[in-house]
Parts: sequence; C-alpha cells; structure tokens
Amino acid sequence: MKTVSAREANQRFSRLLAAAASGEQVVITRRGVPVAQLVPTRPRKTDRAHAAAVRRLMRLLNLSLGGGSFRREELYDSE
Repeated sequence: MKTVSAREANQRFSRLLAAAASGEQVVITRRGVPVAQLVPTRPRKTDRAHAAAVRRLMRLLNLSLGGGSFRREELYDSE
C-alpha cells in the first residue's frame, strides 16, 4: 500500500489513478494523518449481467446494430 501526502496526491493524481486502476491501494495523508484511501473498484455484476442479457436478446431477435425487421409473431414461441 502506497502512502502520499495530499499535496503530492493533488500533483500526481493521474498517476495515482493509474496505480489504483492496476490494483494498488493509495493512502492519502494530511500532515501525516491518513484522511483518505484510493482503491480500485470492482466491476458491478449487474452491469455484466445486463450486457449478457442484451446480447442474448439481440441473438434471439437476430438483429444487427444496423437494425432489422421482424414480425410480432416471431417474438413469441409457437409451441
């Protein structure tokens, strides 16, 4: 875990963000006292689940990004 002063964090924010994005944790201090922590985020599972559901729907409807056409009856199972 890396420790930097608030002044250094302000001056090197882009580098600290890159470090956090690569998995490093950074503690930010003010006058030697820890006041904040910069940590990497985890991707939200709901975002991945939503994207997977959209892909499944697009395959089901057999649509491309350019659009397409289908009949209403094709949306429902005929079983």
